[in-house]
Amino acid sequence: MSSFRPTVFFNKEQIRIHLKDVKLGVNYVIILNTNAGLWGYNIGDTIKFLSKDPHRIVVTGRLKHFTSAFGEHVIAEEVEKSLEKTIKEQYAQINEFHVAPEVNPDSGLPYHCWYIEFEQEPKDLQKFIEKLDLEMQNINTYYKDLISGSVLKRLEVVIIKKEGFRKYMHSIGKLGGQNKVPRLANDKKIAEKIIQYI
Repeated sequence: MSSFRPTVFFNKEQIRIHLKDVKLGVNYVIILNTNAGLWGYNIGDTIKFLSKDPHRIVVTGRLKHFTSAFGEHVIAEEVEKSLEKTIKEQYAQINEFHVAPEVNPDSGLPYHCWYIEFEQEPKDLQKFIEKLDLEMQNINTYYKDLISGSVLKRLEVVIIKKEGFRKYMHSIGKLGGQNKVPRLANDKKIAEKIIQYI
């Protein structure tokens, strides 16, 4: 197992820790290895331990699904929790979403762009966006620092038509089964394809 921060994980040699040394509430990457530890395989999931006796885990995301174009280290668990808290206050129903960085906007500061397919839109979209951004700042201090330091502006939302994500998945040959829309990306490759369904 290795503790997890996306950009750090990919750019540094990782230290494996034993099961006995894990801490509750910390994101880890699972590395399956032989008894001797000479061979290891990264299965790609990030997890947190809920208890140590017995060991119980919850999957918090996928290693390759993150946004950190500006050093914010945003992971799936954070965007999902922020969205969940926002929906409780600014009621909406969401079918699917994707978050990608807008690194070089036509004007102004860069930002995170949320592509959301609503089943039911919030009554006040602007209040929904403000609450979502506030929740992201509360849950991720790196993101908050970038907003307060005027490196990033607050997030924006692009509404995707109903069935838009399904059509996107069909267009790339990954409709159904175990295939899921990546919730986060560190570039705009997916966003550029999804945008045709606005």
